[in-house]
Amino acid sequence: MRYITPRKAAEGLGSAHSGTQDHWFLTVSACALALLTPLFLLVVGCAIGLSQAELIAYFGRPWPALVTALFITVGMVHFIKGTRVMIDDYFQHAARKVAIIVSVIFSWAVIAAALFALAKMTFVTIAI
Repeated sequence: MRYITPRKAAEGLGSAHSGTQDHWFLTVSACALALLTPLFLLVVGCAIGLSQAELIAYFGRPWPALVTALFITVGMVHFIKGTRVMIDDYFQHAARKVAIIVSVIFSWAVIAAALFALAKMTFVTIAI
């Protein structure tokens, strides 16, 4: 029988072997979101009241499209990791697997839809 002291169990990555990595990833992505959120609000605030043609032209420019794409992508990847931690804490067995799968599929679908919409606005602007 192997005896592990509390100090040995706390060193390194912990018992789950990924807790430290998840914590650092969430910390870094939260800092990125702290910088991106005001920029995104500024971009969206400038777009309020524009007609459809003006809106497509506005998001066809590089700066608004880049800020929006980064905000959505970083935010949803942060959401994936955060919900994974929450699901691991509160769900068990098959429900855990289903909840993780649904969460990941939903998140990547949002990212794909947002990037597709931005790309479509960019290509419509280029064609005009």
